[in-house]
Amino acid sequence: MPVVLLVPSVVALLLLLLPVVGLVARAPWDDLGALRDPSVADALRLSAITSTASTIIVVLIGLPLAWLLARVEFRGKKVVRAFVTVPLILPPVVGGVALLTAFGRRGLVGEPLLEVFGVGITFTVYAVVLAQTFVSLPFLVISVEGALRTADRRFDEVAASLGASRWRTFRRVTVPLAAPGLAGGAALAWARALGEFGATITFAGNFQGTTRTTTLEIYGRLQSSDPDVAILLSLVLLGISVLVLVLLRERWTAGALR
Repeated sequence: MPVVLLVPSVVALLLLLLPVVGLVARAPWDDLGALRDPSVADALRLSAITSTASTIIVVLIGLPLAWLLARVEFRGKKVVRAFVTVPLILPPVVGGVALLTAFGRRGLVGEPLLEVFGVGITFTVYAVVLAQTFVSLPFLVISVEGALRTADRRFDEVAASLGASRWRTFRRVTVPLAAPGLAGGAALAWARALGEFGATITFAGNFQGTTRTTTLEIYGRLQSSDPDVAILLSLVLLGISVLVLVLLRERWTAGALR
């Protein structure tokens, strides 16, 4: 390998590895009992519940959208695809502000909901789920759309020619063909929801037992000069992220990720 390429490659690798090594090296392994702290346990439980709930929502609404983008030609398709990818590049805090303008107490949707039904979303656990859904939805849509684009459409055509309805074809043929992308996208969406911070703290707030997820607990511990617990929680999220990547590579979408 030419030196001119080797040197920046090593620098890039070190840039990725050194923070992880530093996190592991500084971890207070003899203080693992701190994870049993009530506020830490609340944050971990809330993150698990909200991430799972948001992933279920993402699958229910993202799968039809991915199918639409992959299999249907319509005017404005490029614009729709662009909007799907916006949360990937949007600064998280800006995403939180955008959610406030839409679903806040004076938002486009939030104000009518509050006035007519007395339902307020902001600073509740529903706001956490909504923020996580917003940031994680693109991961599933992009994964499933890619899987559907590579799947042979002739299977759908054969099913239709045999008298299967469009819904039955979608359920019995299309979805199984897209299963690797669906599983991989759902896993990525869950991991992204678990690590969400900016949109959550802006839109949902930081209240223990209600909206304080693991990432917010980490931030709070650092602010209160309690870095040991913050490092331990960071290692928990790091371990989960690595596990998701390993499962994706080895079991679900190895071919699609190459």
